[in-house]
Amino acid sequence: MRAEIDSQLPALLVAPGAPRLDSRLTYRSSDPYAVTLAFGAQHALEGEPVVWVFSRELLATGVNTVAGAGDVRVRPYDPGRTVIELRVPEGSAVLMLPTDGVRAFLRASYEAVPSGAEGRGIPWDAFLATLTEEIDGP
Repeated sequence: MRAEIDSQLPALLVAPGAPRLDSRLTYRSSDPYAVTLAFGAQHALEGEPVVWVFSRELLATGVNTVAGAGDVRVRPYDPGRTVIELRVPEGSAVLMLPTDGVRAFLRASYEAVPSGAEGRGIPWDAFLATLTEEIDGP
């Protein structure tokens, strides 16, 4: 069974005079290792929605301790807020989300697909056949 979990959460962009952002965390059982963090086009420099995809495990670890070493880093700020830092070559954005909301989202995602069961829903035979076709040619 396919599952999709969406959670709308207020996010605070950590910058002088920055507005609160409407953010959405999404988990899809069809992409079981990943979560998506999205912001509407009204919050983007180029008028396009902003979408970041990163590991569900990174988010789950980051609500309790510092996690991440690349473009996405997650860490607790205080008991009520979790920081997500997003980095690109042009700069970075630091966001605070309510920890209770992030934890509720994660609980729902783990109810849909438990930790350790992510690979069970992936059609590995079809995936490997596709790879074999690409290697062997048409």
